Amino acid sequence: MSTDDVAVMTTDDAWRLLDGCVFGRLGVSVHDDPDIFPVNVHVDASARTILLRTAEGTKLSSLAVNERVVFETDAFTSRVGWSVIAKGRARVLVGTDEILRADQAPLQPWIPTLKTQYVEITVDRISGRRFAIGPEPERIVS
Repeated sequence: MSTDDVAVMTTDDAWRLLDGCVFGRLGVSVHDDPDIFPVNVHVDASARTILLRTAEGTKLSSLAVNERVVFETDAFTSRVGWSVIAKGRARVLVGTDEILRADQAPLQPWIPTLKTQYVEITVDRISGRRFAIGPEPERIVS
């Protein structure tokens, strides 16, 4: 793969792709022990936030210790792909008004389990790459 096969996105392009996503992976780390979780999300690009719902458990416990998180989403076809990574601070929504607002978001979990807690990530860094998909070049050139 040459450098022409990988392109770094602008911040605006990364937000445009992130704004359309409904699924990705949430990375957390507590006491030097990283974890990653698949999550359904609602992205508000204008507010620079990512909203997710979760049940009590490891994700929420992790956020109580370390609010810094990373969110990743990607997509690909047989010819091209892209990946967006957003880093920021996560917080559990507790105020009645913010929970009522979150209830209005088009956020539907794929797994039929009760998820009563909302988490909002305020993104402070975002990056993305587009790439061509194809066979690996020869490793040894004769």
